[in-house]
Amino acid sequence: MADVNNAFDVELLYLDHLNAVPNRGRALRRNDFENLREEEFLKRYRLSKTVVGKVVEEIQERLEYPTNRNIPLSPMQQILITLRFYATGSFHLMVGDNAGISKSTVSRIVSKVSAAIASMRRRYVTFPSVQERPSIVQQFYDMYNFPGIVGAIDCTHIKIQSPGGNRAEIYRNRKGYFSVNVQVISDANLLIRDIVARWPGSVHDSTIFSNSHIRAQFEMGAIDEGILLGDSGYPLRKYLLTSYLHPETRPQHNYNAAHIRTRNCVERMIGVWKRRFPVLSLGLRTKRQTTLTIIVATAVLHNIAVETRDQLPPEDLTLHQYITERRRNRHIRNQNLVPIHMENEQTAAAYRNAFAQQHFA
Repeated sequence: MADVNNAFDVELLYLDHLNAVPNRGRALRRNDFENLREEEFLKRYRLSKTVVGKVVEEIQERLEYPTNRNIPLSPMQQILITLRFYATGSFHLMVGDNAGISKSTVSRIVSKVSAAIASMRRRYVTFPSVQERPSIVQQFYDMYNFPGIVGAIDCTHIKIQSPGGNRAEIYRNRKGYFSVNVQVISDANLLIRDIVARWPGSVHDSTIFSNSHIRAQFEMGAIDEGILLGDSGYPLRKYLLTSYLHPETRPQHNYNAAHIRTRNCVERMIGVWKRRFPVLSLGLRTKRQTTLTIIVATAVLHNIAVETRDQLPPEDLTLHQYITERRRNRHIRNQNLVPIHMENEQTAAAYRNAFAQQHFA
């Protein structure tokens, strides 16, 4: 397992080198927001100036210092330091050196700013309301004619350093590295509609879902319409449709084809999220609570960027293979579909069978 940890170190050092910018005389407190061209700013901080300005306006009161003693960093400077950390995945020393401040100060800033951004979660990461659901169902239907869908669900692993202690091994996932297993729900526009970021890497996707608030809402009827799409790692429910492991009939094969292509939006969303914030791919070497806060904060920023149609920053092909690895290359046939009407007492398996027969025959 030492090889895995060594690879982690080498990867971070490589990114430090790759993303280092000439110091220009160690200029303190430089103003990249004003001085960099838009394309340079986007490449360095992974968000446009428009989005960064919006974020500053929303959380600056939480970042201002009560006095001007010791020339404190402005809210804008604090946010740019944090975004640089999200952008490079490098440890605090390089970020602090570039900003002319100490490693410990950078650490505190990243924690403070991440908490402030994550506090906007209820505003920007919301499951579709009753009023929104019809339009979201239509958007999914317009993609590949799969009716009734309000979201696609999946989990993704965020690499972390070993948390240490007696319980460290529960964070080691089946691929052998330490991680947090994060559950997300995406809509057709690649917005994150729900996120659960607290489970160790060894925990199975189905366990995370079974203990989630969103599952409880479906079970209790608080969400009484709409269907989620999940892969075979999830339990089959009337409100959570999975693909057939062994399709036998043409409707079942057609159902699987449409299911795969429709559910692909969550895989694309995760790819875009990790492309914008490479720290999610490279790994986090922060305290556990700070790590979880950073994950949620980047989800909030992702949604703000999607809502404002922010341009994606340049992609580093050596670091971002997520979509290519997970995308399934299958030939899909679109089918003409009609509404489905089912009795409430049908089992989930019978529901799926009838769904496939009536929609994909």
